Amino acid sequence: MSRLLEVQGLETKFFTQDGVVNAVNGISYHLDESETLAIVGESGCGKSVGVMSLLRLIPQPPGKITAGQVLFGVGADRKDLLQLSEDDIRQVRGNRIAMIFQDPMTSLNPVLTIGFQIAEALMLHMNMNKAAARKRSVELLELVGIPNGADRLDDYPHQFSGGMRQRVMIAMGLSCDPRLLIADEPTTALDVTIQAQIADLVKRLRDEIGMAIIWITHDLGVVAGLADRVIVMYAGFIVEEAAVKALYGNPRHPYTIGLLGSLPRLDEGRARRLTSIEGLPPDLIDLPKGCPFHARCSYRVERCAAENPQLEPIGPGHKVACWVDVTKTAPAQPEQEAVR
Repeated sequence: MSRLLEVQGLETKFFTQDGVVNAVNGISYHLDESETLAIVGESGCGKSVGVMSLLRLIPQPPGKITAGQVLFGVGADRKDLLQLSEDDIRQVRGNRIAMIFQDPMTSLNPVLTIGFQIAEALMLHMNMNKAAARKRSVELLELVGIPNGADRLDDYPHQFSGGMRQRVMIAMGLSCDPRLLIADEPTTALDVTIQAQIADLVKRLRDEIGMAIIWITHDLGVVAGLADRVIVMYAGFIVEEAAVKALYGNPRHPYTIGLLGSLPRLDEGRARRLTSIEGLPPDLIDLPKGCPFHARCSYRVERCAAENPQLEPIGPGHKVACWVDVTKTAPAQPEQEAVR
């Protein structure tokens, strides 16, 4: 399988009045053709900023991509997206790489019809005339499960439910047959039933079309049946990377263990108590010298506060950034609250 995307040492910072926000701190990863990669972590860990940096959608100022390479394409078609001109990167956005944003109501223009917003990309990138673009728009709406597509083209976003608006966003993303689809928390604002429908829809479209997918979420439960590999981010760093079965079956970073411990499991019954990760993420303006997770970590040792570990392989396709082998070390027991 050919490698479609390779991110090397990507750094993105925001220069604010309060100081420099270190949003993405030298992350590196890859994506193969037709593969689904999930990027998970709590809010503020750099997931969205990292993928928006790929398409150079970071507002400048205050944001700036300060280092790294983003190699996209196969063979002679491979280019560094960070070195393209503004005109060239516009030809990539929405054409070869499409993005579905978190809230479709704010991503769709409320004063333009659904048909116009889908057809716009087709006329711009595919050089279709208005009639051909409208016909293709109907096909796309039916592809994503919106019935009577021809009758819905002249409707406005407010005339659709939340789940249907997200389907429209997916149709817009697929309009130009992208090689890569980036989904930035596309199910966060939806109820659980619709979340499952959207995830199943994306899986079906991936299998039919053969595109690669980057799925961004804070919920590890969503990606269990969707992703091939998972990247776990914390404070702008990648702390663990593994195939989805290895990550769920043998998590090796304390943060990943904490995320999985907060998820309910059907196979463990109601007696199991869910755990939470104590404390707060570090200030990205003033990152600690050592591991950014050490203040919240129940496995920490003295070295964790002094030196930040690098992401290192510990098995086939499994990498972790931690000084401690959690399989050989017992976590510290939390202090019991005094009984009043």
